[in-house]
Amino acid sequence: MSRIGRMPIPVPSGVEVDVAPGRVKVTGPKGTLERLVPEAMEIRKEDGRLVVSRPSDSREHRSLHGLTRTLVANMVMGVTEEFVKNLEIHGVGYRAIARPLGVELALGFSRPVEFRPPKGVTIEVPAPNRLIIRGADKEAVGQAAANIRALRKPDPYKQKGIRYAGEHIRKKAGKASK
Repeated sequence: MSRIGRMPIPVPSGVEVDVAPGRVKVTGPKGTLERLVPEAMEIRKEDGRLVVSRPSDSREHRSLHGLTRTLVANMVMGVTEEFVKNLEIHGVGYRAIARPLGVELALGFSRPVEFRPPKGVTIEVPAPNRLIIRGADKEAVGQAAANIRALRKPDPYKQKGIRYAGEHIRKKAGKASK
């Protein structure tokens, strides 16, 4: 039995879970999330908890068991407490400006880069060199952060670019001269 898959998912008060074959819908104070799940996995509500079970011990069902449980647990957690990713911008003249439809980033290109977040994701700019990405969907928040980081990846030589908060970029030595 999967160690992750067999753990029940606690459903806090104020969160409503609607389970149908192949579909899970979770509604809470931070929003509503809906996801298609493998139809082979059975999701039951028991005593204010969700339990995911698999029909057999086949390799495919074992691999889907823990995955399905984790996806549903992330949905429940996302509608109660939002997921957050923090980004830092390093470099002379590199900055972020909040705009009504997203964020404008000056990253050393000839023109500023406009980034519009996906639906359900918000971007805050508390300082010109910091970004906070929030949302109920863990996958969408992580993908938005990765897309912003990909606009100007951290440079190991000059230590410039966009990086996750707390991410350490090992500095490389430049070209050695004689």
